[in-house]
Amino acid sequence: MTKTADDLKPLLWEPRNLVRAIKAAGVTLWSWNVDTDALAMDDAAYDLWGIPHRKDVCFEDLSAHIHPADRDRVRAAFSATRSLIGPYEIDFRIMIGDELKWISARGHGDDFGIVNRLMFGIFIDVTDRKQAEEGRELLAGEMSHRVKNLLTIASGLAKITSRSTTSTKEMADELTLRLTALGRAHDLVRPVPGQTEAPSALLGDLLSVLLAPYDDLGAFTGRIRVSVPRTSVGETSITIVALVVHELATNSLKYGALSSDAGTLDVSCSAQDEAVTLVWTECGGPKVAAPTGTMGYGSKLVERSVTGHLRGSIDYDWAEEGLIVTLQVNPARLAT
Repeated sequence: MTKTADDLKPLLWEPRNLVRAIKAAGVTLWSWNVDTDALAMDDAAYDLWGIPHRKDVCFEDLSAHIHPADRDRVRAAFSATRSLIGPYEIDFRIMIGDELKWISARGHGDDFGIVNRLMFGIFIDVTDRKQAEEGRELLAGEMSHRVKNLLTIASGLAKITSRSTTSTKEMADELTLRLTALGRAHDLVRPVPGQTEAPSALLGDLLSVLLAPYDDLGAFTGRIRVSVPRTSVGETSITIVALVVHELATNSLKYGALSSDAGTLDVSCSAQDEAVTLVWTECGGPKVAAPTGTMGYGSKLVERSVTGHLRGSIDYDWAEEGLIVTLQVNPARLAT
């Protein structure tokens, strides 16, 4: 017998079904005794915080899991809830072992909703949202950095081209070819919508395309020399390698070997089971000195990318005759 809408109405308003909605939304519940500092939480909240299920829980038990950089701010916010008027919300990080989570705590202040000296609220795991926000901020910062570098590159390419051409038409034609090559390099590392197979490239091909715009005669034949074994670079690593090469080449064009007519660049690589080692060697440019002050955004981004996804290292040797950069990465990570 088919149930009618009237038959289902009691089920619609059944409290346990509404509780299911709370669980489905990832909402966990808490109540707080404002006098004794004692907390009561549902099972999901205990699991969220990674603490044993028990009755005698207070703020300090939770505080031990709050990220040290957020702990004082959260403690002050909890203490201030009595003076706040209406709803409040605070986002903060917690550590469960080596895992970092973002939590949003929400409730009411100024005695609103207090029953027998108890306040009520919820915890929500907002880790995915925060990671997405951080990703967007990183992308925006990287895009801003790339645009600035592209303007510098275009200016540098114009100067290089002017030194190797004798007429405005020849310069325009050659500069157009260089900028087109730069565009191909960016296309190589741009994700393609609807692509079904994970893209990959050979390291030698990738370096050739990325460095071609900077060479007076083209990669492999001019003052930029590349010698690498047949090594595959996976989808995610392509972008990281491109970022590293882009940053090194831009800096070389500004201050290093590529800023000089006599400057040369050698990029060599050795691949073993435990590591792929890429060596970037500049020679013949201005005298080199180690930079002073704080690390720039591009350098920070490169270091974070190499030590993060590639699980490798990047070292700089500021030899007077030319910069030498040694990049070591995990072969398995390079292929992803």
